[in-house]
Amino acid sequence: MPNPPTPPPIARTLPVDYRPREHFWPYVDLTEQPSDEELAALDPDLRTALYGPSAIAFSYTLVFPVFDGPDFARARELARASAEYREVGTGAALRIRARFFPSDVEQLRDLFVLVGAQPDCEVLVDDRPVPYARELWLPLTWFLLPR
Repeated sequence: MPNPPTPPPIARTLPVDYRPREHFWPYVDLTEQPSDEELAALDPDLRTALYGPSAIAFSYTLVFPVFDGPDFARARELARASAEYREVGTGAALRIRARFFPSDVEQLRDLFVLVGAQPDCEVLVDDRPVPYARELWLPLTWFLLPR
């Protein structure tokens, strides 16, 4: 004859002084939509995957560190006049990002003349590092300069 079924184990009761918290996630009050700064900080490939192709036209971005010399104040002034200006990081890791569109080729050239010799200066094409951006892409853009 088969063994009779065993009753389920008795549920263990929690101590009376324990009460679970009403909210479990510390970031409950976040906004539904990301801010413009958060969207700008996204990797371009991730932004495209999440939101589809970007409405931003073809652009160049110069990223350069703070450097000593009289040209830095002028470089920061030219960067602030760009289509999109951001400062990323703090202290020695501070980097200045300035985005330029093809219509702003004169301002791009003027800023590149000042910061292009800096060893940590990066030239990004559509927010991506591209091979030969300094040696090929920028000189091709100089053809857009008015004569």
